[in-house]
Amino acid sequence: MTASRLRPLRGIVPPMITPLSDLDQLDVDGLERLIEHILSGGVHGLFILGTTGEAPSLSYRLRRELIERTCRQVDGRVPVLVGITDTSLAESRNMAQASADYGADAVVLAPPYYFTIGQPELIEHLDRLLDGLPLPLMLYNMPGLTKATFEPSTVEQLMQRPGVIGIKDSSGDMDYLHQLVALAEERDDWGILVGPEILLPESVMMGATGGVNGGANLQPRLYVDLYEAAVAGDLQRVRQLHRRVLELGKAIYQVGRYGSSIIKGLKCALSLAGICDDVMASPFNAFAEPERQEVQRRLAALNLEPVK
Repeated sequence: MTASRLRPLRGIVPPMITPLSDLDQLDVDGLERLIEHILSGGVHGLFILGTTGEAPSLSYRLRRELIERTCRQVDGRVPVLVGITDTSLAESRNMAQASADYGADAVVLAPPYYFTIGQPELIEHLDRLLDGLPLPLMLYNMPGLTKATFEPSTVEQLMQRPGVIGIKDSSGDMDYLHQLVALAEERDDWGILVGPEILLPESVMMGATGGVNGGANLQPRLYVDLYEAAVAGDLQRVRQLHRRVLELGKAIYQVGRYGSSIIKGLKCALSLAGICDDVMASPFNAFAEPERQEVQRRLAALNLEPVK
């Protein structure tokens, strides 16, 4: 995959869940089925080891295994992006090098979490990482989990670094997104991907280049169709498909009581579809039978396209 194909990165790049068969064991068969299922939907890339992939809860050994197996199976069909967010600069570098060694196309980094970080410190941290980084880097704005935001002025500075190719914004802040789009107006090589799937169409129509949407693990074609309708400005089709996305979100994200229910619901749905196990990385657990049955009931009521 040439770097030019990533500038800008456009379309639907699902944040793949990490199929597990035990706490520190990949569900290898499930991983293979999941990758083929996602790619069959016509997606434009694949993002592993992000929030939806439970990356901070996975051992470094398992992360490397996931990168290797994913890159080998994808085999250049779409770009593979790898999350390297860590509290340790050295570990981010190590994961970036492993990603390059296994054939990934780019890496993705959110601000280091735990310690409160200032914007000048964040820029210095990125400059240290970029020095010798073997792959292009996409920024990842996730203030709800990292306690830090890539402020627009910081993004403007980092846009000048040749190794930085775009930003994934999961803040849900449309004012912030407007500022990102304004910064990128003079750059036809800068990608802006949005995380919250309910904001996908309006974000694309206002200038974002695509989405990193968890529901595309289960129904990839739905999100690709919605993205394409937004690009075409087909408002009638956008409304129709967006309604389906909202219905899917209610079915898989709103069962359970905790924030982890979003990933639990997605893994549960994929398990019900026969794609992979629903084991969660600690400290979380898979849905118990009552919640599992509720997800099944809600999905059945949607009459979704069957999983291949």
